[in-house]
Amino acid sequence: MRNPLRVTFERLIPSFRRRLSDVDALPQLAVLGLLSGIITGAVILLFRFAIEWPLANLLPGGNSEAFESLAPLTRGMLPLAGAVALAFFVYHLPAQFRKVGVVYIMERLNYHQGYVSFKSVLIQFISGVATVVSGQSAGREGPAIHLGSGCSSLLGQWLKLPNNSIRTLVACGCAAAISASFNTPVSGVIFAMEAIMMEYTIAGFTPIILAAVSSAIVMQLVYGPEPAFTVPPVTMSSLAEIPWILVMAIICGIAATLFIRLVSAMARFHHRPLPARIIAAGILMIPFAILVPETMGISYDTVNDAISGQLGLSLLIVIGLAKLVITSTTIGLGMPSGVIGPTIVIGASLGGAMGLIGAAIMPEMASSVSFYSMLGMGAMMGAILQTPLAALMTLLELTHNPNIMLPGMLIITIASLITSEVFGEKPLFLTILKNQGLSYQNSPVVQALRRVSVGAIMERSLLRMERHLSLAEAKKALKSEPKWLLVDGSNGPTALLPAADLARYLEDAEKGNHEEGTALPDLIDLMEIPANRRDVAPVQYQATLEEALNQFDSTQAEALYVQRHVAPMIQRVYGVVLHSDIESYYQYRRS
Repeated sequence: MRNPLRVTFERLIPSFRRRLSDVDALPQLAVLGLLSGIITGAVILLFRFAIEWPLANLLPGGNSEAFESLAPLTRGMLPLAGAVALAFFVYHLPAQFRKVGVVYIMERLNYHQGYVSFKSVLIQFISGVATVVSGQSAGREGPAIHLGSGCSSLLGQWLKLPNNSIRTLVACGCAAAISASFNTPVSGVIFAMEAIMMEYTIAGFTPIILAAVSSAIVMQLVYGPEPAFTVPPVTMSSLAEIPWILVMAIICGIAATLFIRLVSAMARFHHRPLPARIIAAGILMIPFAILVPETMGISYDTVNDAISGQLGLSLLIVIGLAKLVITSTTIGLGMPSGVIGPTIVIGASLGGAMGLIGAAIMPEMASSVSFYSMLGMGAMMGAILQTPLAALMTLLELTHNPNIMLPGMLIITIASLITSEVFGEKPLFLTILKNQGLSYQNSPVVQALRRVSVGAIMERSLLRMERHLSLAEAKKALKSEPKWLLVDGSNGPTALLPAADLARYLEDAEKGNHEEGTALPDLIDLMEIPANRRDVAPVQYQATLEEALNQFDSTQAEALYVQRHVAPMIQRVYGVVLHSDIESYYQYRRS
């Protein structure tokens, strides 16, 4: 006897898939968002444990970030040994599995509808742990986004959901990963919409919000409700500080430009084997690890020290510049590191330094070092990633203080404008994609077409017929009043014709034969009768309208029949889509 739960699941899931074909399936998307958040939260918990447990057992004092406590020679050799191990690991991987991180997820969204393989997720987990544990200048948020988005994509693939839903799941996984990493669910939502999806829709917000919230709850059950950094109360002491904040915005914009350009400069070595580039990155890390050990690992302890004012001016400047140079250089060479965390470290260090300088210039009016460190964090994140709203929300959630909003809006906006408009730099992730010879399509038309599956607009009134059929078979087929007839050939469907054309042929034939006193033919050839036949090509049921348009362009077909694998070597046809159907749908939704 079959399991009743399995039977119920098999009955509900087809209806669930059909509803998800359209853009307005909010209840179904909400369920997916919750599942994505819970799964991502659990995966990020495992990821953090895999990083923190070995470091807590290897580093002095049981502190998972105490690289500074290691002997200088050990500090220098650890990143090199890690780079050699990573290079060996990468050397044995096929080329298609060597890409990891946020940029890889954006590539999968743009070129593969968000499909991510389990092997890719596993490789990211291993390489992400290895980079941080070996003391590379790395962040864990980029790998976390890959893990969260990848696991969410795998959920959609397992359920055989339409591709538009898998794209939404990828964004849910991204938001959940940021939320779980910093305990900042709002900034996770904004980052996913601003940096990954590059669009804001009501249907998109709902599942992404639920994913961010549910992942934050999973993390808080283990790590508590506190955010990633300990931030004292911060506020701007006087409006007289505005000019100094503007100066700081210009400096952060220049620093962000330098970061992006150093990453791009390393692209000239992309013709070299990736394992060799990773080893070169490990060698470059040696002097930084020996002389500025604060650059090793995720450096969140350094951020907390900068925020609390425990670091001097010279050390803050050295840490900020060293982190900027070594992180951008190694990422540009191909080290599988995250970049979001390092931007926060750079911003906190340079911002803290600017706060100390401001306090020396105008001690009676200057705000705290904490205030300037937080502004620096937001400015660098906003300028390098070109995600000003996500950076602002991060400031608000980390400080729990609305007083940071006004100066935060000012410095983040100006720093982003300096980087994008004065120096003409694109967001870092798009820059890396461009260096790889790839692009990211985010026009309104493309985004609208990606949000809808062919299952939402296909014509289901369809009969699949053999080319030759008897008069009785023809009349029986027409009794069900189909709109279209799909003609089968020796290698599958070959043409589409309106059922009305067959009905007209039978009517005319009966009338003519009756007048001539002859009988109707025994067999009717659907490829020979007078009819408005259309050449056809297949498209999968999961495909989006964008994929359908690409199929029209590549095959020059006049119609697409929508099919799905129901068993090995067996395809079932569910409907038909015309080019005019896609145009009509888009025009209707836009109006």
